[in-house]
Amino acid sequence: MGTIKTLKIGNVTLENNLILAPMAGVTDLPFRLLCKEQGAGLLCMEMVSAKAILYKNKNTEELLTVDSREHPVSLQLFGSDPDIISEIAKQIEERPFDILDINMGCPVPKVVNNGDGSALMKNPRLAGEIIEKTARAIGKPVTVKIRKGFDEEHVNAVELAHIAQESGAAAVAVHGRTREQFYSGKADWDIIRQVKEAVSIPVIGNGDLLTAEDVIAMEKQTGCDGFMIARGAEGNPWIFNQILHYFKTGEYLPKPDFAEMTEMLLRHARMQLEFKGEYTGIREIRKHAAWYTAGYKNSSKLRGRINEVENYEQLEALFREVLSYNS
Repeated sequence: MGTIKTLKIGNVTLENNLILAPMAGVTDLPFRLLCKEQGAGLLCMEMVSAKAILYKNKNTEELLTVDSREHPVSLQLFGSDPDIISEIAKQIEERPFDILDINMGCPVPKVVNNGDGSALMKNPRLAGEIIEKTARAIGKPVTVKIRKGFDEEHVNAVELAHIAQESGAAAVAVHGRTREQFYSGKADWDIIRQVKEAVSIPVIGNGDLLTAEDVIAMEKQTGCDGFMIARGAEGNPWIFNQILHYFKTGEYLPKPDFAEMTEMLLRHARMQLEFKGEYTGIREIRKHAAWYTAGYKNSSKLRGRINEVENYEQLEALFREVLSYNS
């Protein structure tokens, strides 16, 4: 049985060391609130382009919205110009986030081809300059999210974590995959152990954390200080409560039944529509609905129909109908 630990990142103390990973298109405000209710110790927002804030892109305002119920919450910037990132960090510091994270792990081609995200792992000097200028520019803790390396020939997470620490980062999160792997294959947890042994700032492990057993196994294998849960939380905000419950009692909570899952999904949908309007909200909830329903009876049939719903009423009617022959 593992133990729940608090975690200090700079001057911010997390009640527990289970962290919702920043995921573009997933960890928006409604979803973060659901994960918070289930006990997540830190919520990470979707990544925001420093340049987009600089050029007052109208879509960034929604990405920057923080709800008072969320704290502590981490805002993640991406970019590769030290002056722009540090300047933007200063500009937005008054906003109600608690920690600023710099993305050096995103594998998406349009981000990488721009020199941002995991491309920064190929340029450790620039990475260090970004962290140093940003950490100096603001009073809030600055953290960094990295990967194992850009590819298997360039595994340099340990070097980057060192640079992050020297440059003033308050913590580093390590995803045990290279950029070339994107999200496929198995995450290499040994690299997380190597980083943990190399630096004194908190190290947060990321990659293949789907159950309480995974968290315990990662802690045993790596000694890391915190656990960042990404895909394990998709359609499953309960994962935080399941892990915390296991640590407190030693018993595994069963997967929510179809009725409980349906209530959570419909509530998520109502929040999503309220926050984003019906047109965008219903389209975004479709992918969440596909994740929520995975693993239940008849879920593949259901998924085809989810993509046809155009409004909340249709979504609710569909799930009530399926619920009647699933209970």
